[in-house]
Amino acid sequence: MTSTFVIRPASPDEFPAIGELTHSAYTHDYDDLPANYREELKHPEALADEYEFFVAEDARTGALLGTIALLRQGIDDGGRIGPDELYFRLLATHPEARGRGIGIALTEFAMEQAAARGQHAVVMNSGPDMLGAHALYRKLGFSRRSEREGTIALPDGRTLQLLTFVRELAG
Repeated sequence: MTSTFVIRPASPDEFPAIGELTHSAYTHDYDDLPANYREELKHPEALADEYEFFVAEDARTGALLGTIALLRQGIDDGGRIGPDELYFRLLATHPEARGRGIGIALTEFAMEQAAARGQHAVVMNSGPDMLGAHALYRKLGFSRRSEREGTIALPDGRTLQLLTFVRELAG
C-alpha cells in the first residue's frame, strides 16, 4: 500500500537524516561519484546559508522519504542564475521509497515555489550519467540548455560536464 506524504520545510535538526537520505539515494544509483562529493552529500548543513531544504515526509509514519534544496532568493550562484529563476539541487528519493511519485512531487513543488515567488523559470544541473533524473525532468517539461552548461574540475583530477535543464513557467 502506498502511503501519502507531505512536503514541508526541513528543520536544522533533520540535516543528518537528510544527508543520509541523499547519500543513500545518490550512491544507490551512481557508482562513480567522486569520494569528496559522496561525503558532501552527507552534510546539507554546509549549504544551509544558500539553500532552503524541504523534505517529503510519510504522513503516517513521519519517515523522511525525499528531499530537495532550493537556492535562496537573492543568491545568483556567481551570476549563473537569473533573478527570475529558481535553482534547485540535491533532489533525492530514498531508495526504499521509489515509485511513489516523490521525485515528481518535489520537482513540482519547486515549480510551485518559483511561481509563488514571481519567478519565471526553474533551473537545475545534472551529471551526464543521471539518466533516470533526466527522464523525470523531460517528463515534467524541462529542456536541456547546452548554452548554459559547463565543465567542473573534480578533486581527483577528472572533469565533469554539468548538464543544465530549464523549465519555463507560464505567465
